[in-house]
Amino acid sequence: MPRQIVGIGGTVRPNSSSELLVRAVLRECEALGAETTMFDGPTLAALPMFNPESPARTPAETALVEAVRRADGIVIGSPGYHGSVSGVVKNAIDLLEDTRSDARCYFDGLPVGLAVSAAGWQAGGVTLAALRGIVHAMRGWPTPLGIMINTIAQRPFAPDGSVLDQGVAEAAAVQAGQIMAFRCVAQP
Repeated sequence: MPRQIVGIGGTVRPNSSSELLVRAVLRECEALGAETTMFDGPTLAALPMFNPESPARTPAETALVEAVRRADGIVIGSPGYHGSVSGVVKNAIDLLEDTRSDARCYFDGLPVGLAVSAAGWQAGGVTLAALRGIVHAMRGWPTPLGIMINTIAQRPFAPDGSVLDQGVAEAAAVQAGQIMAFRCVAQP
């Protein structure tokens, strides 16, 4: 059975650089035999604000939570907005609180690839660190390689969304390999 890898990320703008980073990693996972599901920025922007007091969920919220429940790995991409994770990405992550009572809650035992796109190295670095902190708090295993691009210094994507920058392509392949090779060993 193919491994199920879920991508979460982007901005409200379709085909943002953070979305394209996640898609690049997902394509590499597919090349290694995975089935992938992408929740892009416009999809995330349509989600209502997470309300833990309301048990009612929209079909889109349910789809995200159920995909993560079935996942064997996750890729999260965010723009670096003012040194942190974007609101649409954080709202999607907050929604995963619905998994708190599951046998495997949150990202427990899952490899989580992280990708950040920012208009500067400093914003990218702090956002990547913030995502690592979030994944650790949610019991996930961030991949050793986190991907970060600086949209001021780099133009890594073609207009069709394909990766132009060889370094970004190599990073996506390495991160996908880390996600696909990860195996959690259950503790007795």
